[in-house]
Amino acid sequence: MGNITVDNLSSNCTIDHTIHQTLAPVIYVLVLVVGFPANCLSLYYGYLQVKAKNELGVYLCNLTVADLLYICSLPFWLQYVLQHDDWPHGDLSCKICGILLYENIYISVGFLCCISIDRYLAVAHPFRFHQFRTVKAAAGVSVVIWVKELLAGAVFFRNSEVVEDKDRHRVCFEHYPIEAWQRKINYYRFSVGFLFPICLLFFSYWGILRAVQRSHGTQKNRKDQIQRLVLSTMIIFLACFLPYHVLLVVRNLWEVNCEFAKGIFNIYHFSLLLTSFNCVADPVLYCFVSENTHKDLARLRNSCFGFLTCSGKTGSKESYPLSSPEASGKNEARREEPELLTKLRPPCPVASPPGTGGTGQEC
Repeated sequence: MGNITVDNLSSNCTIDHTIHQTLAPVIYVLVLVVGFPANCLSLYYGYLQVKAKNELGVYLCNLTVADLLYICSLPFWLQYVLQHDDWPHGDLSCKICGILLYENIYISVGFLCCISIDRYLAVAHPFRFHQFRTVKAAAGVSVVIWVKELLAGAVFFRNSEVVEDKDRHRVCFEHYPIEAWQRKINYYRFSVGFLFPICLLFFSYWGILRAVQRSHGTQKNRKDQIQRLVLSTMIIFLACFLPYHVLLVVRNLWEVNCEFAKGIFNIYHFSLLLTSFNCVADPVLYCFVSENTHKDLARLRNSCFGFLTCSGKTGSKESYPLSSPEASGKNEARREEPELLTKLRPPCPVASPPGTGGTGQEC
């Protein structure tokens, strides 16, 4: 178990961690199984966007990398909770995993905010602000977000994060009641890391909804579809992040003794588990905000379908044109009314009935 000095003893509270042994493993396994392949696919499509000189791809790649880093830390957290909150590794690994857990929240919020602003400028101001919608500008903003959050996470390296409770368990990244230095960083997290970005995000999506409503050329069913997607995006965002930050402020304001810490422990950690679903929701949000994703998915689907149905035909060729990703990525800025979704193309060539003499109908 290792030697624990007196300075590293957390003798203030002994809290029942049952939620960690029941609910946490289920959520961690679910996020691992679903989130890892989904984010790998999202990273691939983000790469296609970058290759097409689309600034949106830069934000998507950074968002996905942050999610994948957190997902890679989940096996350590899973081992931790399955061992009844007894950290089997060193203090450094605890700090790294804790930073990946908490800072992923604010890195994700930052890039989701960037994506929403980018989509707002594309929809509401398609002929303006081109200097802000470039790959170079997106790369610069991404560097700022990563540096800001890494500097914020560096404060945890100044304090010991593996402490020992009264049951002789080595708990990781848990201090009850909350300590004075944590209150300062938590206020920073709430105001700079969450409240300010969420205001920008909601302003951007509100602007998108207004632009869609003002458009006279868009059919009502298309408007309704766009509105549902935007509202779904905001609801998912709030469900993942709002409960945790509300309870973070509650802890900061009123957690001054062990009894309060015990009373809020379960609901606080449930809200923290909700933030993990962000890693599953991000690839879904990517499909919501990117016009080209559906085209890429259609190509992949058509290729697989075509291979299965047409592989037996000698000399068969693709019967559907592949539009240039670069052209499709940049033309949206020049459209008077950029769309948030595109219809999927019909799958594969349709073979002609026998005896008709036809060679098939192109998709």
